[in-house]
Amino acid sequence: MKLGREIGRLALRAAAALALAGCASTAPQRAELVLRQPIVLLGEVHDNAAQHALRLRALEARLATGARPALLMEQLDRQRQGEIDRLLAQRPRPDTDTFIATVTPPRDGWNWDYYKPFVALALRNGLPIVAVNVGREEARGVMRQGLAASGFDAAVPADIEAPTVADVLASHCGLIDDGMARRMALAQFARDQFMARAVERYADAGVVLLAGNGHVRIDRGVPRWLSPATRARSEAIGLLEAGSGGAGAFDRVVYTERQERTDPCAGMQKPSLPAPP
Repeated sequence: MKLGREIGRLALRAAAALALAGCASTAPQRAELVLRQPIVLLGEVHDNAAQHALRLRALEARLATGARPALLMEQLDRQRQGEIDRLLAQRPRPDTDTFIATVTPPRDGWNWDYYKPFVALALRNGLPIVAVNVGREEARGVMRQGLAASGFDAAVPADIEAPTVADVLASHCGLIDDGMARRMALAQFARDQFMARAVERYADAGVVLLAGNGHVRIDRGVPRWLSPATRARSEAIGLLEAGSGGAGAFDRVVYTERQERTDPCAGMQKPSLPAPP
């Protein structure tokens, strides 16, 4: 199995593992999702269909007010932004299937049935579509050479680093050691930092970021890398499954029912990462 594909599959399994591992808590009353701030960081459990439907309705309601925020997507690698911009400049804009097929590699690990409606909505309404993921090959370089070598901030505060490494360890079902978890966490820091840079770039026009819950945590995710002025205009919303913990890690939480899934640790294989230089 090639390393890039392996890491992608592990990322999706990790998200599911963390969702299943959440400690029991009393969930607040469930409510429809309303986007209140001009900059919204929308979390997700990647395979939860109810959460995607909830977020889509919220974005549709925001657009109905006349707002035209940039749509920032973790599901698109930043190296594809040139292709994305070229397609968005076409008149008429391409259809959704053509757009997705052009800007995503085959077998990229994402279930595009969940994200296709967001792309379609953005194309119909003339929204900027912004790729904010640090792709697999670039992430491998970050893990080998460190953050600074790839243009990221290597000064990661201890209160961000330690719990992120712990989460990486917990989500990989005992298959990795502390050293490997620390190197894998570097990719998370790079992604959070780049997402924050993209939020800053589009802040004046408004932003909706679609990303995993781990990326939008206020204690160690994208909000920690935003300027105070941008942070004041933003809201980080965690979409959590009923019975999971972590509500305090977001500005606001919306609960959905748990998605049925198999044991995320079943069949997981130990990743083999290149040694640092």
